[in-house]
Parts: sequence; structure tokens; C-alpha cells
Amino acid sequence: MTESDLKARVTEDMKTAMKARDQAKLSAIRLILAAVKQREVDERITMTDEQLLVVLDKMSKQRRESIKEFQAANRTDLVEKEQFELDVIAGYLPTPLTDSEVAALVTKAVADTGAASVKDMGKIMAALKPQLQGRADMAVVGQLIKQQLS
Repeated sequence: MTESDLKARVTEDMKTAMKARDQAKLSAIRLILAAVKQREVDERITMTDEQLLVVLDKMSKQRRESIKEFQAANRTDLVEKEQFELDVIAGYLPTPLTDSEVAALVTKAVADTGAASVKDMGKIMAALKPQLQGRADMAVVGQLIKQQLS
């Protein structure tokens, strides 16, 4: 199987960071590649761009949560490190959607699936996930769905 375009881009950026001796960026990119490799080995697959977006989305969510924790503990040194990693990861994610675009997609998905109650939330999330992966915070999407269904 061929390597995904996104994975190839990450690998090229790693080579560039090595040549530039940019240790901070190199470290962040190596974290990404390690997570990708771990998943490929665990599941015995070669990752596609869509699967790589899922990994990147998860990594960015972890960084955002860590930043909140470190801010609460007044650890600005760790906040800066996590923020830098988040910025590097975000560079590989598609352009985030605006709140109004997300709301419009949620409204359309509710109408398309014929959802009537919160019990139908799984169907709506399944319909939205491919469109929103890496482009919107799924927790916020879940809240929007609950608002529309209640």
C-alpha cells in the first residue's frame, strides 16, 4: 500500500526540521509519527489520511486538556510546550469550521436522519463525523445536537 499524502507531508516536515536543527518542532513531529506508527502496528494497517486525521484530532484534544490542567496548576513552562505541540498538530488538520457552519451541518444532519429525540444522537453523530473530523470539536457538536433535539 502507498503512504498517505498527509503522512508523507509529516515525514517531509520531520526531515526539514532535522536539517534546520529545530529541536522543538522535530520533537513535536516525532510525537505525531510515533502515535501513527503505534496505531499502524497495533491494528496491522497502513493508515489513510482519514485515519491519520482521527489520530491528529485525538492528539490535539489531549493537548487542549493538558493546557487547561497546567494553567490551573500555574505551570506556564508546560503550557507553552503543550501549546507549541498543539500548534504543530493543528498545522496538519484541515481548516476549522466556524460555529455557524457547524450549526448548519448539525441542523441538516438532524433533518436528514429524521431524528426526533436525544436517543437518535448516535445516528446524527455517525452522519456528521466524516464531515467534521479534525474540523470541529465533537464535544461542542454533541451539545449542539442535544440543544436541537430537546
